[in-house]
Amino acid sequence: MSEYLNCLMPKLTSLAVANQKALSQATELFAQAIVKDNMIQVLGTGHSHMIGLEGFIRAGGLGNINAILDSVLLTNDGALRGSAMEKLPGMAEIIWNDQNISPNDVVMVISNSGRNALPIEFAQIAKTKGHPVIAITSVEQSSKYPSRHSSGLKLMDIADIVIDNQVPPGDGLCQVNGKVTGAFSSIAGMMIMNMLVVESQKEALKQGATPLIFSSQNVDGFDNDYVYQHFGSRLKSM
Repeated sequence: MSEYLNCLMPKLTSLAVANQKALSQATELFAQAIVKDNMIQVLGTGHSHMIGLEGFIRAGGLGNINAILDSVLLTNDGALRGSAMEKLPGMAEIIWNDQNISPNDVVMVISNSGRNALPIEFAQIAKTKGHPVIAITSVEQSSKYPSRHSSGLKLMDIADIVIDNQVPPGDGLCQVNGKVTGAFSSIAGMMIMNMLVVESQKEALKQGATPLIFSSQNVDGFDNDYVYQHFGSRLKSM
């Protein structure tokens, strides 16, 4: 068994146990979005955008999750460019205004460090407009280093619900040749996303609502047309 796997498995269990309250609260917000036919808007910068993708038009995923996939947030137009843009004040407002975010939507912001301008300002805008904000971030990393935003705030200071991904500073779980390696934040975030997707469906069913989910297009007999038709105008990144 690899060193990475030996380090990974207990961390996943620890994450789930330590975040029981936050996960329960976030599950309820997801469930309410299902019941009330609202969207869950997910923004992540850098590699964190993959966590939004994990819930977006995904086999087994909720139909009402919209991943915000502006090129500013991604690495495909240049990783260094994306990293620089994340630190620029004002970018969050531009991205927000380009989205189709309705007043009752839930907003999830994912930033491992929680210290850069774009995710901080996006969460601030959401809060100002009355949206509930869920954050996935590393409390240890955020606590260790200062904010890069003029307010001095970090993502964890703004969000209504903070899910601590328990990622150590530097992201890696292992050390090789004196360097941190074996990144954890992506796996941690994807586990959190899938936990929320699964548990919120159960809760919505208890409340009398039938969740609309996407099925795999590579399994014969499944048809996602109704899900696309129902949410299509609200899935900006479709």
